[in-house]
Amino acid sequence: MELVAAARAQRAVPVIYDPAYRKLEYPMGDVPWYIGVCTDVIVRAYRQLGIDLQQLVHESRLGSGDRNIDHRRVVVLKKFLARYGTRLPVSNKPEDYEPGDLVSYHLPHGTFSKTHIAIVSDAKSMAGVPLVIHNRGYGVREEDWLFGSEITGHFRYQRAPQIKDWKK
Repeated sequence: MELVAAARAQRAVPVIYDPAYRKLEYPMGDVPWYIGVCTDVIVRAYRQLGIDLQQLVHESRLGSGDRNIDHRRVVVLKKFLARYGTRLPVSNKPEDYEPGDLVSYHLPHGTFSKTHIAIVSDAKSMAGVPLVIHNRGYGVREEDWLFGSEITGHFRYQRAPQIKDWKK
């Protein structure tokens, strides 16, 4: 799966977890390569597939209207994915999660944020549970963490919405 490969490639790049607000280019804007949060893993992976979530989220008008940060907020990405992707049931069954699915979480003891998002990998733990690719503050990692915290959303997003979709 291309999305998983694009996310997995990010593991080779050391990043500092920094959620600070930054003014970004638009479209195709990004924070410096050595900085990233959980949403940046998602944004950068889709960008490798030619999908600019910064622009799509901004044009969807589901956030605050700030094209510098809306696509970097889990709550806004969840709204976008629910509207333009497929919202799937939250489950505690590993077989319900496919490579490339996006999973959002509540982190009750989160240091930087109480929300989180990850990409389901095509690799599995020894117990058969899909791994996730994400950044929880220690750089981009692929690890056995699918059920590491309370799951708040399960989505599949495989296409760029057409302009007519914005009118919904």
